[in-house]
Order: sequence, then C-alpha cells, then structure tokens
Amino acid sequence: MDASTKYLRTVLSLLATLACLWLIAQLRSFLHDLWTILKVVAIPFLAAMVVTYLLQPVVELLVRRRVPRGMAILIIYLMFAVLAVVVILQAIPVVSRQLTQLGQHLPDMIRQADGWIDGVAARRHYLPDALRRGVETALAQAEQHLTHYVTRAVSMLTSTVGAVFMAFVVPFLVFYMLKDGRALGRALLHLVPRPYRDEAREILMDIDTTLGRYVRGQMLVMMAVGVLTYAGYLVVGMPYALLLAVFLAVMDVIPYLGPFIGAAPAILLALTVSPQLALKVLVVNAIVQQLEGNLIQPQIMGRTLDLHPMAIVAAVLIGGEVGGVLGLVCAVPLLAVAKVVYTGVRALFRRP
Repeated sequence: MDASTKYLRTVLSLLATLACLWLIAQLRSFLHDLWTILKVVAIPFLAAMVVTYLLQPVVELLVRRRVPRGMAILIIYLMFAVLAVVVILQAIPVVSRQLTQLGQHLPDMIRQADGWIDGVAARRHYLPDALRRGVETALAQAEQHLTHYVTRAVSMLTSTVGAVFMAFVVPFLVFYMLKDGRALGRALLHLVPRPYRDEAREILMDIDTTLGRYVRGQMLVMMAVGVLTYAGYLVVGMPYALLLAVFLAVMDVIPYLGPFIGAAPAILLALTVSPQLALKVLVVNAIVQQLEGNLIQPQIMGRTLDLHPMAIVAAVLIGGEVGGVLGLVCAVPLLAVAKVVYTGVRALFRRP
C-alpha cells in the first residue's frame, strides 16, 4: 500500500467517524429517552452479572468435583445467604446508630455550611468585578447542585418498591446465569456464520475471562480500601466511620475520580468538627490511596485490563456524560470488552 492510498484511507476513516458523531448528536434526545428505558432493565442485569462472576469460580469448583450444577448453585446460594445474614445482623446496629446520629446532627451541619456560604457571599464585594461575578455564579450553582443531590438521595432512599423488586429479581437472574450461561453462549455462536465460529468463540471466552477477572479483582480492592479506611477513621476519631468508609469503598469502583468523590463527604463532615480532624482525615485518605495504588491494586488486579490510563480517563468522562453514575461504573469494563472485540475482529480480518 503506497503512502497516498494510506493517507486517503485515514482521511476517509476520520470523515466517517465525524459523520457518525454528527448522527449521534442529532439523535441525542432519542438516545436519552432510550437510555432512560434501558437503564431500568440494565441495573438488575448488571447487578446479577456482578454476583454471577463472584460466585462462578466456586460453582465451577463444585462442578469439577462431580456435584450437579443446579445443586452446586443451591449450595452456594445457601452459604451466601447465611454469610449475608450474619454480616447484616452485625452491621445493622452500627449503621442504624450512625444514621440516627447523622440525622440528628445534619441540621447543625447545614446551618454551619450556610454560615460559611453567607460569610463568603458577604465578603464578595471586596473582590474585583469579574471575580465577584464568578463567586456569585459559583455560589448559586453550588446551592442548586446541593439541592439537586439531596433531593436525589432522598428519592433513592424512599424508592422501596424498586429495592424490593431488585432483591427478588437479582437472585433469579443469578441462578439462571450460573446455570444456563454456557447455553446462552452457544446460542450466540449459532448467530455467527459457521466459518467464523471458532474466532467468535475465542472472543466470547476472552470477554468472559476479562470481565470475570475485573469484577472479582475490583471487589477485593474495594473491600481492602473499605477496611483500611474504616480502621483509619476509627484511629483519628472520625464520626460515622463505617458509613463514610463504605461510601468510599463503593466510589472506588470509578477509576481516578472515585477516590476524590468518596473522600469528599468525610472531609466536609470533618470540617464541621474541627480543621485538625479534617487534616487527619485527609492524611488517612492519602495513605489509603497510596497503599491502593502501589500495593493493593498491582497485587490484586495486576494488568488485568492492559488499558492505557488516558483511554481509561476518556472512557470515564464519556461514560459519566452519557450514563451518569451508571456510565461511570460501566465505562472501564465496556472499554475492556471493546478492546477484546476489536483485537479479535482485527485478527479475523488478517487471517489468510
């Protein structure tokens, strides 16, 4: 292939990409409505997929020991249910007590935060006009965002019907994913033309392996981060240590941005107690993130995804813009799946 042909193909590929982006932009409202509908269905399936990947190694171990697959799944379900009941019974008193204390102190914290905002607003006339207008705009936006997030949090806590629905649906989905996952894979292979089924099988196996390693590794990292953060908060005397540590562990699933999002509530709550406590909480989070980045993450995850950091950041930003919190969580595994598919398809086209 000469240089002119290669250059022409590059230009045409770029133009085709821009045309696709323009079409997506034109369909933005339709895609938003479609995503709103799909998200209701996607959340239970994603939760079931996570649980399936967590339980799958144990089920396969029992199957290799000649235990029927259905019986193996029921055994794992029973063990998982007993473990969940024990953990819940141990955690409910602590969580309930901390939620009650937080509810009692929340009005005082809001009044203190309002005092800070009023103090900043009262001194804005000392600033230059451009900077003053920027501060006024930032304060107005901060108030709007705070109201929006508090409203969403309350609505999420009051959506009991959705939580009950998830609690009943997810176990059924997990059971059938564990039991009929291979049959589903074989059904998908029958949709592929026969000459390409071997390559399609390899791609599906690579996707399954990649997602399984990612989910199991990420859960171990989250547990390690949560335990270390909880211990650190207890040492420095941070109130609501368990709630804040759990929130940080959950947010840690978001690459790069998650630790900052997860640490923000703890730092803000510590500021309402004393600046010294806020500094201690900041140190605890910095130590935990250093341990995660240099010890926990490399040991558990290794090079599971083998993705460039810039690609991960771009995927997280795009996922957050398109799908909100769910997009932030799913951005990296979807990028890993896209890479596996791209690698497999490129190898297929290179086949003689």
